[in-house]
Amino acid sequence: MGAKAGFTLLWFIIFSCVVKVAVQLEFGKHAISSGETTMEALNSLPGPKLGAANWSIWLWLVLMLTKTLQLGGIIGAVVLGVEQLFPGLEPNLTDGMFSKRYLTTLVIAVSVSMLQTTASAITGPEFTSGLIPNWPDQTTLLIAIGAFGITGVGGDEILAYNYWLIEKGYASYTGPRENTEAWEQRAKGWIRVMYWDAILAMVCYTLMTSMFYLLGAAILHRVGTLPTSGNLIEILGTMYTQTLGPGAKVVFVVGAVVVLYSTMFAALAAWTRLYADALGQIGLINFHNQNSRKKAIGFIACLFPLTWAALYLFFEAPGQMVIIGGVITGVILLLVVFAALFFRYRRLDSRLTPSKFYDVALWASAGAILTVAIMTLRDAVPWDSIFTYPAP
Repeated sequence: MGAKAGFTLLWFIIFSCVVKVAVQLEFGKHAISSGETTMEALNSLPGPKLGAANWSIWLWLVLMLTKTLQLGGIIGAVVLGVEQLFPGLEPNLTDGMFSKRYLTTLVIAVSVSMLQTTASAITGPEFTSGLIPNWPDQTTLLIAIGAFGITGVGGDEILAYNYWLIEKGYASYTGPRENTEAWEQRAKGWIRVMYWDAILAMVCYTLMTSMFYLLGAAILHRVGTLPTSGNLIEILGTMYTQTLGPGAKVVFVVGAVVVLYSTMFAALAAWTRLYADALGQIGLINFHNQNSRKKAIGFIACLFPLTWAALYLFFEAPGQMVIIGGVITGVILLLVVFAALFFRYRRLDSRLTPSKFYDVALWASAGAILTVAIMTLRDAVPWDSIFTYPAP
């Protein structure tokens, strides 16, 4: 996005990272308050059901069929990265690499600092121009909406948040809901911790995402270079070789492989639970039976990586695949916003009613996400051609 748009959409990157946190917190609070899994919670939404499952679950399933392209793109980027490190390896030999991810964060921060000592240094007017809100033009809109969907906390990550809270996090520490003062104090205490957790995480990933965007704008956009299907990792690596020297390319590629693989690994853990839970709400399995749940998660964990790899081998366009997945994630965000507002005003335990400031933040978040959706429909759909008929 930085390579395509230059500095002008820095504000949009920051906006996309910040605006979803309140919705994430409402999902987390619902998990602490009710102990319900994500699909159990969605099944309580108003509206028709097809069989045992609410319309929202069926809609999610349809959207996720397209979103598999995103993970296929991530696998593809991992393949391209490993091929940069070990030229000549066949793609099917490189789909299984993994490691830790923090090195790339350090490299990005150092690269932005070193950039200011080169001829490509970011000027004050360039930086401030990126903070002035302006809507993406037609040529950048798809990339921008894809970035909006996946930067910060994506819609699918918000949906997956409940499982971590219930299995290992604040909801498990709080325990099942009780009409006791002790439970109320535990719930309020862990909700406060969750607030700080989410806000501090938001500060970190907003800074890192913004710096990555600035590298693309300062180096790739200025020379008119856009990452394409086969050279995605190679072109992105030039952002680091120009600031840290030729040896930095290897460090970047290793970091890229690590970050992308860990993203895929975390997504697999989330998707196995989301899909198994959805199958449970439809009535195909008993998600709350440990053996049934374990078998379903194990089967899905084997099926999806093979599906993602097959999609990459068919399309071989990782960048575009990730963008398409990001657009679908943006659509999922609309469902997430609707559910969050319903949880807040129809399902929340009255003892956990938040402050007015929280409610303002939640409505501001919902309004901002809805505004992006409306403006995207306005600009991305060729309404003139749809409603214009040829003369007889």
